[in-house]
Amino acid sequence: MQLVVIGSGYVGLVAGAGFAEFGSHVIGVDIDAARVASLSRGELPIYEPMLPELVQSNMDAGRLRFTTDLPGSLSQAEVIFVCVGTPPGPDGDADLSQVFGVADSIGAFRSPRFTLVVIKSTVPVGTSERVGERIAAGAGKGPFVVVSNPEFLKEGTAVEDFMRPMRILAGIGPAHGGPVAELRERAQQIMRRLYAPIVRTNDRLLVCDARSAELCKYASNAYLAMRVSFINEIASLAERVGADVEAVRRGMGMDTRIGPQFLFPGLGYGGSCFPKDTQALSILGRSLGLPLHLVEATQVVNQRMRALMFDKILAHLGNGQQALAGKRIAVWGLSFKPETDDLRDAPALSLIERIVQADGHVIAHDPVAMPHARALLRPLGSRVELAEDEYAAARGADALLLCTEWRQYRQPDFALLRQTLRGDALFDGRNVWDPEHLRELGFRYFGVGR
Repeated sequence: MQLVVIGSGYVGLVAGAGFAEFGSHVIGVDIDAARVASLSRGELPIYEPMLPELVQSNMDAGRLRFTTDLPGSLSQAEVIFVCVGTPPGPDGDADLSQVFGVADSIGAFRSPRFTLVVIKSTVPVGTSERVGERIAAGAGKGPFVVVSNPEFLKEGTAVEDFMRPMRILAGIGPAHGGPVAELRERAQQIMRRLYAPIVRTNDRLLVCDARSAELCKYASNAYLAMRVSFINEIASLAERVGADVEAVRRGMGMDTRIGPQFLFPGLGYGGSCFPKDTQALSILGRSLGLPLHLVEATQVVNQRMRALMFDKILAHLGNGQQALAGKRIAVWGLSFKPETDDLRDAPALSLIERIVQADGHVIAHDPVAMPHARALLRPLGSRVELAEDEYAAARGADALLLCTEWRQYRQPDFALLRQTLRGDALFDGRNVWDPEHLRELGFRYFGVGR
C-alpha cells in the first residue's frame, strides 16, 4: 500500500517505519525542513531503542522516505495517517490546531480516488467528525472516510509494542462523497488489510465507532495513571502506619483481579501521555457537567508525590530559613522514565527546580536525556550542573536523589558511592534499592512508603 504519514515525531516515526517493515511504501511528511534533512540522513530527533535501525533499514530498502512536500505526497496516498502533536492549550484542553491544519491540507490536495484518513494523534471525542467536515469543505472531490486509530505505544518499548500490540482500535468515522455504508465497509477492509501482518497470529483488532475509539485512548491512560496515584496514596499511608508499601504492593499484585502492573510507588508519572490525557479527560467531563472525580484526584496525588519527596529532602538536609543553602544534591535520572529522552513533565525537573529555589545546588546525570535537559535547565543558572557520569554527579554531594530507574542506577557500586558522597543520605524516588543493605553500609535511606 501507498501510505503517507504526516508528522515525523514519536508516533509518526514508529508507525511509518513499522508499516514500511511489513512491505508498505511510506512517505513521511513534516513541515520542519531541518528535521526532514536529518531524517533523510538517518538521524532521529528522539531516543527510542531499535527505532534507528528500523528506520535506516527501510530507507535503504526504498520503502521509507521523508519530505516536506505535502501536496505532492497526498496525490499518491491510499491511506493518510495524521500523527501530529496535540499539546495542552492555555486552558489545558488539547490544542487541535495542527490536526485541523492537516485536515485543511488534505481537503485541498487529496486525490480524486478513494482515500482513507487515519487519525493516530490523541484527540478529544468528536474530533474525527470535525476533521471530516473540514476535509469535505476543501477543493478535493474524492470520496473519503476518517478513522480513529489511536496509538498505544509505550516510550522505551515502542517498536516492540507496534510489532506485537496488545490491541488495535479501528474507529470507523465519517464517510463523505458516496454511499456511507459502502464507504465505511471499504474503510474497515483497508484497516484489516493494513494491520493483517501485525495481527496474523493473534487478531486483536477491534472495529468500533470513532467516538468510542477516541474515548478509549483517554480512558486507558487515565486508568493506568489512576493505578499509579492509588499506590502512591497507599505509600503515603504506609509511612504513617509503619507498613512497607513494597510488601503491600506485592500482596495486591498477587491477586489476579488486580495484577502487578502500574503498582509501583514513587515520584509519580510524567511524559507526554498521562498528564496531558488525564487533564483533557477532566476538562471534557466538566464541560459536560459531569466532573470526573477519580481522574481529578489522580492528578492531584501525582503532583503531591513530588512535593512530598522535596519535603523529605528539606526535613533531613534543611537548615532553617535558607533551607538548602550550601547543600549539594546529586540527581540521577532526568527523563520521565527509563529508555527514553522525553523530559515532558518529568518529576526530576520539578524537584530540581524546587531544590534550586531553596538555595540548593544540583549536579545531575542521565544516560541519554542530558542534551535535551541542558536547554530546559539553563534558566536555573549555575546552581545546576550536568555531570559526565553518575559517580561524577555524586562527588562531594550531601545527598543523592534517584528520580529515574535506569538500569545502570539499579545496582551501582555502593561502596564507591559511600566514598564519593560527602553526605550519607540516599533519597530513592523509585524504591529500587534495598533499605537494609544500604543502612548496613552506613547510608541513611529515604524511600517512598517504606
